[in-house]
Amino acid sequence: MDADTRHDTTPTKNTRARGVLLALLFVITALNYLDRSNLSVAMPHIKEEFGLSATEQGLLLSSFSWAYVIAQLPAGWAVDRFGVRVSYALSILAWSLVTAATSLARGFASLLGLRMALGIAESPAYPANNKLVTTMIPSSQRARATATYLAGQYLGLTIALPFLSWLVAVAGWRSVFLVTGLMGAVAVWLWNRFGPRPAPAGESTTEASPEEERSVEAQPVDRKDVGYLLRKKRLWGLYVSQFCSNGSMWFFLTWFPSYLTEQKHLDFLKAGFVGTFPYIAALCGVILSGFLSDHLLKRGMSRTWARKLPIMVGFALCGVIVTANYTDSVPLVITIMSVAFFAQGLAAIGWTLASEIAPVRMMGLAGGVFNFFTNLGGAVVPVVIGVILDATGSFNGALAFVSLLSILGLLSYALLIDRVERLDPDAEAASAGPAGPGGGPE
Repeated sequence: MDADTRHDTTPTKNTRARGVLLALLFVITALNYLDRSNLSVAMPHIKEEFGLSATEQGLLLSSFSWAYVIAQLPAGWAVDRFGVRVSYALSILAWSLVTAATSLARGFASLLGLRMALGIAESPAYPANNKLVTTMIPSSQRARATATYLAGQYLGLTIALPFLSWLVAVAGWRSVFLVTGLMGAVAVWLWNRFGPRPAPAGESTTEASPEEERSVEAQPVDRKDVGYLLRKKRLWGLYVSQFCSNGSMWFFLTWFPSYLTEQKHLDFLKAGFVGTFPYIAALCGVILSGFLSDHLLKRGMSRTWARKLPIMVGFALCGVIVTANYTDSVPLVITIMSVAFFAQGLAAIGWTLASEIAPVRMMGLAGGVFNFFTNLGGAVVPVVIGVILDATGSFNGALAFVSLLSILGLLSYALLIDRVERLDPDAEAASAGPAGPGGGPE
């Protein structure tokens, strides 16, 4: 019996430990996204103080993602090599210090360097999240677990616009970075106090297979493993779709406040209030997607379609964002954006498939590769939108570009992900015999 099937038949134990873990991941992910999104809230004021062009703003808004992308493979390796507990604690501490230091920025260059440092510091977070969920959560509950911690990112965005907009208005843009950075000290304490610890020798604290339990601690990985992860068509379906999904999200994470103030002419505080509705919709979308996926699996739908269907519906629906180009009604624009971001939330649980397809032995590294392509979308899209704005003076082309991303994401799921089933390079190597390890392309 394989590990995933055994998860579904093992009696439920350690419910409290799993609840504490998911609560921690939810809170830390919310803080993680507060630190990512604070620049977009402060940007209208920073632009005025430093005299930035739209292209320069796009570079600043995407600089986090460029560094984050570059750091993903080393971060995934570190999570496998040194274990989740230490890697995560150091990551939270580092990103909080960098965020607080951003309050001292004096121009474009210093902001650029600090945002890149933030990207490097946050890079272990999602590979660690994925490894913890794979290790500690039964397969039949993983979509809900993934949706739970992903909901933290949308809650972070929901809080960010009104709270940080108010903070900018009353205390200046530098206060935003100082306050969100100081929150990290609380997160480090929470992780060290309540984070998962290795089980005593001979004792199990999870429902995972022995291999999955060992995977939360240090594991050997090498360059051949990276090659394996880049040869699989099934994984490429995930890579492409995550590029598209995260690219769409980064429109909301970076340019959306400016879209409301510059294209729709809302004042700053009103934009901070009404702009929360799409984020609330996305929060509802990701939670619904996770629960629906697990429900379909429980009702007997194949694992492949139970995992793929909610995400594909999300990609199909997200394309409605382009219709905001054809109205000047602010309530209608907010409605369209809310539908589109709800759909983006539906499509956001791709980490569930990563946890059920990637080889267990290299789960941290696989999470790093997966997150590399995920955040390549966040690195590319803000710059492309900045260039579109400088070239056209309008967000219309930007919304059309985001709509095209949703179509590409839908096609990647339909054409490249044949089935949701664990890859096993060691078994492939054994069956291949003298042909060598790693297996050929699918």
